[in-house]
Amino acid sequence: MVKKGLDYEAVSSAALVVWVQCSRTGSSSVNESVEVLVENVNDNPPNFAQNHFVLEVNELTAVNSSVGRIQASDVDSDPLFYRLESATDKYFRLENINSPKILVKSILDYDVVQKISLVLHVQDTFNGSASDQPFFTSVASITVLVKDVDNRPPWFQPCLRTTLGIAKLCVSTGYKGRVNLTEKEEGPLVLEPGPVFARDGDKNRSEQISYRILRGNEGNIFQIDEETGNITMTKAADIVGPITLTVLASQVTNRDQFAVTQVTIEVMKKSRNPPRFEKERYEGFIYSNSVPESMILRDRSTNRPFRVRARDEDFAAGLNPDMKYEVQYSSYVNVTYDGFVILKRVVKTESFALQLRAVDTTTGEFGTAALSVQVIPAVATPSDSTIGYRPGDMVLLGLVMAALLVLCLIVIGFLISRLWKGNAGMDKICECFGPCLKGEHARSGHRDSLQFTNDGFTSEGDQSRGGARHCNNVVPRRSTFPQPRGRVIPLERRSRHCSSCGVYDNHVGAGSPSARASRRGRGDGDDYAARASLIKQRRKEGQKTVWFKESEGSSDIEVEIIPDSVGRVEEETQEELEGEMEMEGVVRDPAAPLRELEGEQEGQEPGDMSSETERRSAEQEG
Repeated sequence: MVKKGLDYEAVSSAALVVWVQCSRTGSSSVNESVEVLVENVNDNPPNFAQNHFVLEVNELTAVNSSVGRIQASDVDSDPLFYRLESATDKYFRLENINSPKILVKSILDYDVVQKISLVLHVQDTFNGSASDQPFFTSVASITVLVKDVDNRPPWFQPCLRTTLGIAKLCVSTGYKGRVNLTEKEEGPLVLEPGPVFARDGDKNRSEQISYRILRGNEGNIFQIDEETGNITMTKAADIVGPITLTVLASQVTNRDQFAVTQVTIEVMKKSRNPPRFEKERYEGFIYSNSVPESMILRDRSTNRPFRVRARDEDFAAGLNPDMKYEVQYSSYVNVTYDGFVILKRVVKTESFALQLRAVDTTTGEFGTAALSVQVIPAVATPSDSTIGYRPGDMVLLGLVMAALLVLCLIVIGFLISRLWKGNAGMDKICECFGPCLKGEHARSGHRDSLQFTNDGFTSEGDQSRGGARHCNNVVPRRSTFPQPRGRVIPLERRSRHCSSCGVYDNHVGAGSPSARASRRGRGDGDDYAARASLIKQRRKEGQKTVWFKESEGSSDIEVEIIPDSVGRVEEETQEELEGEMEMEGVVRDPAAPLRELEGEQEGQEPGDMSSETERRSAEQEG
């Protein structure tokens, strides 16, 4: 039987030998050896040498480099299983589950993190919670301190931070200043956005910085303080224009860490007059219901916008192109480049005041003026329901317009089909008119005479100029009235009967020989009778009659104003004959007097007829 507890780790060997003696009275004794094997069981936890460890890591330590090895011991079992716990596990990792070597997982940056806390777990069983065997664990805390390294050059302030891969940069926009021509500034120059200043790019490092002008200081007009970076003038500048200085800032202890920037100094003629507003105090108005982007008004009665102007007497007409306006001491309004004041947000007070500044961006000079804005009662505006349209209304309007468009297309198609079907009838009419009109036109040798009365007239077709189917030109065209000529030519126009289709036509040229022969040989009236009849009708209506004719061999149109006296004799003779015939009961040819009158005039030449007509026209006008 076990006399006391056995410890596998305490015994010298794994096997224990026990001698057993067996004896009896009167007999000899017997001795036997018994070997006892002690089995090892997991009854001890793993242990770390200490509970807390501190590691220091250079921020430039390369990835996958080892920063330390923290190993635990266990008298019962081997190997042990490790696990690293970290709130920010992106910086470190273990080499493997059985090796407690801690490696760098990603580049460290002192500006981002200076201290990292880790917890290292160790366990004597790989998956003790899933087995029935007993297991033990231990933990140790680790603090990693990131050491700052001089790895960045000086940065001029202010600067814009940026990254280039894993490197971090801070880019300076440079400095600007102004000096007057032929004047030496006393003391450090005032620069924008501030004095020349650089600091070490490494956080929490205070490396000493020195400054130097590399180039651009021709004539040694400027100098820079090596410790402070202040730029001063040694003499006055004698040339108008910008002077660009390249300034170097470097660490005193490590000249390899340096940076450069530019300082632009504008040399200009001295300004004699700063900007000035037209008034020192202004007053504006705004409605209480005004929304943002509304303009401040000039007065209560009108909606004229309020506007401020500032003058600079250094410029012609006081207009400085480098002038800009600013608003101070108010968050309600903004001012535009042109001097209009615009509301930024809804006003909740009865009035508010602000200060306007007009700044010369070149010289930095400025002028100020006060503006007081009164909030006046709101003006009633129509509601949205009265001035707008609902989406349904717009849809209905679109449907109505579409229906009207379809209806119009149907009507147009119907008219086109009717017109297409009617072409056959028009062709028949042209076939009927063709022989008569073509023959008369061929014999006339010139364009048909045209008769125009009142304010409108119709131009008849011209076969010689209009093409093959002038019958289709049913739409009258407007003619251009030429200047009347001095010579008056009588114009014949009478109706003729077309034997082929039974239609009367009046397209006989008045000047053709065939027309004159036909006029003399037939008794159905002539040009003179037609004019007399026309004048009689127009005289009753209180109008004049005008004849137009295109001359033979020329494109000019000659104009004849027929006097009212023409035809009076024929009318009187006709009336007397009609009275006699009524009394005698005899019916006579009404055209006989006209033929008689024509017979009296046949002996006259066209020239004589024209002279007689001109004489009568002169008497009528007289």
